[in-house]
Amino acid sequence: MSYREGHDFSIKNYSNENQFQNTNENDTPRIDFSEISSKKLAELWNETLAKGMHGICFSMYEDGQKPGDIITAEQVNRRIQILKPYTKWVRSFSCIEGNEHIPRIAHENGMKTLVGAWLGDDLELNEREIESLIELANEGCVDIAAVGNEVMYRGDLTEEQLLNYINRVKEALPNIPVGYVDAYYEFSHRPNITEACDVILTNCYPYWEGCPIEYSLPHMQSMFWSASGAGNGKRVIITETGWPSEGGFLKGSIASNENAMRYFIETQQWATQNNIETFYFSSFDESWKVGPEGAVGAYWGLWDKNEKLKF
Repeated sequence: MSYREGHDFSIKNYSNENQFQNTNENDTPRIDFSEISSKKLAELWNETLAKGMHGICFSMYEDGQKPGDIITAEQVNRRIQILKPYTKWVRSFSCIEGNEHIPRIAHENGMKTLVGAWLGDDLELNEREIESLIELANEGCVDIAAVGNEVMYRGDLTEEQLLNYINRVKEALPNIPVGYVDAYYEFSHRPNITEACDVILTNCYPYWEGCPIEYSLPHMQSMFWSASGAGNGKRVIITETGWPSEGGFLKGSIASNENAMRYFIETQQWATQNNIETFYFSSFDESWKVGPEGAVGAYWGLWDKNEKLKF
């Protein structure tokens, strides 16, 4: 979930109460996974993936790499080619250090892009990110611009500082939707930021709230509707949601192959049937994330760290 090192994402306390409602906002038929064998589950996972998805988060780093390393266009292109048959959109998290290759190469391959400028407490880096985001957009490589990711959650900037960045990008890019990415509840807690956004970009993670897999879909739906309510009619996109395939557990959330497959299947089914724009997290496993997130951080991909489909 995090991009740069130095922030503790080992526990995502996204909710004030540990309540998981077993409701279904859109009456999407639920699959009875208790009747499905492990083999059949893997087949259903592959069938779901083959149908394609709206969007996926781009995993940048190979084994031994980490944020701050300069990534080549060749590496980005190789991974774009792997993802291209399965998704219409790709989401990037930064606009520097090789991340700028993602929207350019994605557009060259007919994909649309949600391009993020990573903002933190380093104001000099922030300037480079904002300037590169605007440059990429002026090249025609940006379909949606995301100014910051979980900045308020981490407390890296003040609300006023973030609003200044958002408004600066909006002024520079009047014809491109501009938003800010954060946990679903932040859009209720920070109405000034919500008002500044053209589009609500929300992260929804039942796993990080300790939600058992049985209740994960309705809980994620409630997160989405919370952000939608705060947006008051604005377009809402789920910018991150996913489930790790191994690495342990958090309260009732258990990281396992079975749960990762189940969550992907249910999420894609619901999003497709109800036209919910969703970017799945994530594309490839990334070993560096063990540092900020613990063991589970390395196993959020649909592909493993060697770029092989997991299941």
